[in-house]
Amino acid sequence: MDMNEILHVATFAGKIMLECGGETYRAEEIIWRICKIYGIEEAESFVTTTGIMVSVCSDGKTYSLIRRVSTRTIDLDKVDKVNDLSRNIISKGLSVSELKSQLQIINNGERYSNKTAILISALGAFCFVFLFGGKLREAIAAFFIGLIIKSLSIKFSNLEINQFFINSILAGITAIIAILFLNIGLINDIDKTIIGSIMLLVPGLAITNAIRDTISGDLLAGLTRAAEAFLVAISIAIGTGAVLSFWISTFGGL
Repeated sequence: MDMNEILHVATFAGKIMLECGGETYRAEEIIWRICKIYGIEEAESFVTTTGIMVSVCSDGKTYSLIRRVSTRTIDLDKVDKVNDLSRNIISKGLSVSELKSQLQIINNGERYSNKTAILISALGAFCFVFLFGGKLREAIAAFFIGLIIKSLSIKFSNLEINQFFINSILAGITAIIAILFLNIGLINDIDKTIIGSIMLLVPGLAITNAIRDTISGDLLAGLTRAAEAFLVAISIAIGTGAVLSFWISTFGGL
């Protein structure tokens, strides 16, 4: 039994979970499970939204490892695959090296294409308008806004721009386009159009994970995720509010 290799593989699995939007308690559970399956006597991990600290003890030896998590996205398919893999190590008879290979395959796997993501996001904005009481005209406008802001979001993310500024810029662009649509007569209710469109920017998963982490007892992770969601909400409000305030103060109304 190579404790060092087991430690690295278990931490790698936890890192994938965090980077793809998994809860911190789930990452800790997977690290513990992998270590126990491969015969580690004691395994302790401390996971936050930005890092993983793991310590394992067996046969009088202790190894520790720290991994920094600097990027976070949403890829629940990878979360599901890593979780499923960790639960079927014994049934599949995987060695440590085979498990590492499987994790690398999952980590390097491609997500949906950008075209698919853009289209689904636009459809999401279209449906959100009806959820908030909007009409078909507003929903169609939100569809086109969704296409634009999702495309820009992908481009900005590739440029590694800070997420706070990305959300502020995209929220501002949403407000500008909605105002233009209103003034040329394509929509009647600008509120529903903007609300339906900016729902694409709302950090729903971060809010959900904050609640789940807090309930499970991971108070630090829960508060951190809640603060992250709060800052994202502020950035959306700043972007939208700045554009609307400028337009109203300059042109006297919508």
